[in-house]
Amino acid sequence: MRIVLLGPPGAGKGTQAKLLTGRLGVPQVSTGDILRQAVANGTQLGREAKSFMDRGALVPDEVVIGIIEERLRKPDCAQGYILDGFPRTLPQAEALSRVLASLHASVDGVLSVEVPEEDLVERLAGRRVCRGCGNMYHVDTNPPLQAGRCNTCDGALYQRDDDKEETIRHRLRVYRDQTQPLVAYYDKMGLLTRIDGRGTIEEISQRVHRALRQR
Repeated sequence: MRIVLLGPPGAGKGTQAKLLTGRLGVPQVSTGDILRQAVANGTQLGREAKSFMDRGALVPDEVVIGIIEERLRKPDCAQGYILDGFPRTLPQAEALSRVLASLHASVDGVLSVEVPEEDLVERLAGRRVCRGCGNMYHVDTNPPLQAGRCNTCDGALYQRDDDKEETIRHRLRVYRDQTQPLVAYYDKMGLLTRIDGRGTIEEISQRVHRALRQR
């Protein structure tokens, strides 16, 4: 299956995408992971993307589309994939349709994970990441055993720039302005299912599975 996951920052798309990859046996294609790796490697793309990501702004379409097209043409995507974080704008959605048409494929379903804004701010502002191994924690819901230190490698924990409250609220405004129209776009195409993103990971996963069984 070729699935698109939509939802604002902090809605849990990445977690559900990982669960789906195990269930469906297809790869997760996450633009966030690809871009963060480019930033970490200090590539030209990474340096360009970082200036946008640090402000909570969207990376330009031409950069993201090129990355996605290259990824979808790899052999492990032949039987399907979970698109996590793409498309984010109407031009990206239209570009995705063109890319898929060139591959003689199409999107099978679009899941929109929906969470109230204040819940999202609380989720994101509390996140902490290990500088050593990249493990993620939350100051309220998943704190480390020792404050400020990773349980696995004892690395220092830090708050990413894009997880600070001012940046979070800007990211959510960007999402409403530029990405929310995709919900209407895919709904009109008959591909959209809305998923309540509140509750435990397992509860949300069950809703996702029910939605896919109905596709």
